Amino acid sequence: MQKSNSIFIKFIILMIVISLSAGSVPGQDNSTETPPKPCTQPEASQFDFWLGEWELSWEGQDGQQGKGTNKIYRALGGCVIHENFAATDGSLIGQSWSMYVPRTGEWKQTWVDNQGSYLLFTGKFEDGKMELRTAPFERNGKTFISRMVFKNITENSLNWDWQRSEDNGATWVDVWNIQYKRKAKS
Repeated sequence: MQKSNSIFIKFIILMIVISLSAGSVPGQDNSTETPPKPCTQPEASQFDFWLGEWELSWEGQDGQQGKGTNKIYRALGGCVIHENFAATDGSLIGQSWSMYVPRTGEWKQTWVDNQGSYLLFTGKFEDGKMELRTAPFERNGKTFISRMVFKNITENSLNWDWQRSEDNGATWVDVWNIQYKRKAKS
């Protein structure tokens, strides 16, 4: 009887060793599928039109022509769109970080600049336009929403509008309009 118990125990140990070497541990996912890479959803490419180096122009508040540059590239493993904006005269220098958030189905952007601005935006790409808005904020006893709209998008140009609303987005007033032209490759 003792010999048969010994053989039975050896058999059980052998079966455990075989099952462990085959990778069939209870509770372990043994699928051969690799998880998807982060930031590879189709929506995560919606801002790709903005990537590259751009020459900018706009009409200044004093009627003078404003000029600047903007360099936009992917960063942090391709998950983030990083913007580097500079007015030619150095009056405004800023950076933004934008990312598609699959959980909410929206784009998020953080903007900071040499004027002390820190802005948060949320938005979507729809109908050929990227629109990002701030949450409502109060200034001088009035509630505003700001938004930026990327429109008229082609391979080598686009228009960017900064707008403000005092009626919760029912109407918008232009504050700043920038024309983007892709910088010629040298």
